[in-house]
Amino acid sequence: MEKKIIGTDAAPAPIGPYNQAVQFGNMLFISGQIALDAATGELVQGDIKAETQKVMENLQAILKAAGMDFSNVLKSTIFLMDMGQFAQVNEVYGGYFKEDPPARETVQVAGLPKGVKVEISVIAAK
Repeated sequence: MEKKIIGTDAAPAPIGPYNQAVQFGNMLFISGQIALDAATGELVQGDIKAETQKVMENLQAILKAAGMDFSNVLKSTIFLMDMGQFAQVNEVYGGYFKEDPPARETVQVAGLPKGVKVEISVIAAK
């Protein structure tokens, strides 16, 4: 099997030495996404729901670039600055997984890139 780099202009470019996603065989590993607008490079301003919506849109764009969608997601990790915002994040996140949601963990962290409130990474497979 060969490692394949997956990238799309529809999601923000990496802000460090990593790729948007790496595919290995039928597995896709998507790097943590934050609420950056791909077109402008600017952070989405607003509440936690607005940030989460943009994060999910970025993940969706990368999944699409790999020929997948949210039904292919096996596992996700949500990093939150404030666990008190869990219910709001969960409301937006849950809208993308209508049936058979993936395995997941949600953790509160001390800091995230660019001062965002939420970051989400996923693992998917065809």
